[in-house]
Amino acid sequence: MKHILLTMSLALCSCCAAAADLDASVITANHQREVIEQAAEVIQARYVDPALGRKVAQAIRQQANTDAFKHDREPEAFAQALTVELRKLSGDGHFRINYSAQPVPEPNAQTADQYEEDDDSWAGPAVNHGFESVRRLNGDIGYLDLRVFAPPRVAADMLQSAMTLLAQSKVLIIDLRNNGGGDSSMDMLMAAYLLDQPAEMSSIYDRPSNRLTRATSPVWVPGRRFGGTKPVYVLISHKTFSAAEAFTYDLQAMKRITVVGEASGGGAHPYERRRLTDHFLIKLPEMRSINPITGTDWQGVGVKPDVPTPPELALDKALELAHAALAEAARPSEKSTH
Repeated sequence: MKHILLTMSLALCSCCAAAADLDASVITANHQREVIEQAAEVIQARYVDPALGRKVAQAIRQQANTDAFKHDREPEAFAQALTVELRKLSGDGHFRINYSAQPVPEPNAQTADQYEEDDDSWAGPAVNHGFESVRRLNGDIGYLDLRVFAPPRVAADMLQSAMTLLAQSKVLIIDLRNNGGGDSSMDMLMAAYLLDQPAEMSSIYDRPSNRLTRATSPVWVPGRRFGGTKPVYVLISHKTFSAAEAFTYDLQAMKRITVVGEASGGGAHPYERRRLTDHFLIKLPEMRSINPITGTDWQGVGVKPDVPTPPELALDKALELAHAALAEAARPSEKSTH
């Protein structure tokens, strides 16, 4: 009898545990509406485009009332579904809803309702801080395949090593076809290696504070500069996004680089992470880039290549252009022939 009671007790505990796990793995319709309402409020108050922010907020509120996300009861699936909807409504690829299994702390004076990325693993040692390949090709051509703009605090030494290796090349190819962005400080530091003097980069307008912050490439860089006169070809694709686009757009506007490939992803609105509920956050685009030369940005349209080329052929095209530039440089000038 004791054995039977013990078995029944264990079975009951197992069922309770399973039920608890099930409860933890689903989100109720009321909780979904709470997340959506909080998202709508913060989007309406802080999204960089006020008129579009109001439209997006109204649209997701209507969807919440119709239980549009009833098939997305798992928290991660709901976060993904709401992300897709926000991007579709706004055309802004910087929108993202994040689910956190651990409770998100309430904002205080230190956080000011802003939440930094949990860690730098997205740009850490596992991805070599974004440096996929650094090498010198035949014909004295340097090649850098960079997959992410890691924060300088973790990757400035890698950039220094890469640019020192490439500095003596006569031509440089920078491959950003698979670069989805990252830290804006890194893109300005990298730009400085390709310039002889500091240059004004895109300013950032912050909608909530109505403040414009100007940006200039660093005066000093560690290691050797590639310099501001030798040819540079930057490869882009539709996967090139955010900080990778800022780097390309600014240098293209200066006519410092030649861009090869297809139009990039079109993300020019930097974001802040903000708390919605105990377990949900939003990456909210609150800012816009403003280039000092063009007076605008690449939001929604992408960086346009100087040499349109299918992305899978962009490296071959850049090599063709590089060899042509080297041949032209090696040709005797008219003055030397007289």
